[in-house]
Amino acid sequence: MTLMLPALLLFVALPAIAGAGQPASTNIEKRVNALLKKMSLEEKIGQMTQVALDVISEGDSGKAEPHAIDTAKLQTAILKYHVGSILNVATSAHSIDHWHEIITQIQDAARKTRLGIPVIYGIDAIHGASYTRGATLFPQSIALAATRNPDIAKRIGEVTAREVRASGIPWNFHPVLDLGREPLWPRFWETYGEDVLLATRIGTSYISGLQGDDIGASDKVAACLKHYAG
Repeated sequence: MTLMLPALLLFVALPAIAGAGQPASTNIEKRVNALLKKMSLEEKIGQMTQVALDVISEGDSGKAEPHAIDTAKLQTAILKYHVGSILNVATSAHSIDHWHEIITQIQDAARKTRLGIPVIYGIDAIHGASYTRGATLFPQSIALAATRNPDIAKRIGEVTAREVRASGIPWNFHPVLDLGREPLWPRFWETYGEDVLLATRIGTSYISGLQGDDIGASDKVAACLKHYAG
């Protein structure tokens, strides 16, 4: 995932403004290459670094309640170490308003960096936007697979994307597309079961719901297929 992060970060964060007669993908590629040439080795390493929210949060191990960002820790992570991605929560689920405060503080810090590259935030919304208070929660993946219904999977992806994006987060660490063939694996419930065809149909339908036809739309998020790709 870390190897894919720079391209994903740039693709999501930079606006796709195509030149005359030039496809957006070509324009993005040129802008990415131009930006990479400006980056130092330390900045490139930083962009491939992802830390949990507790690293920049107040309190011992970032576990203070009520949750708040530690400004000094944030400045160290973003300005000194050039961290390119942050994920999940430090304590419990947050309200949408608090998520907006968190994301705004992080992006305000990112704007002060030499190149102003936005930080990409990711969340494990594996059965709905479970880290946002008041969000719609759904059955875990193994139960979704038991429905044998790709249409339900797509709708769950659509609702999850809308509520994750409403929290100010553009990236969901789901779905798990490992095949669940070892019941002793503690994350068995996060899979779509043991059948290749079933996992493929349910997984692709869910991803279609998350991303739609325009991953940059205000109610869509980027999916992260895990863990086999890593």
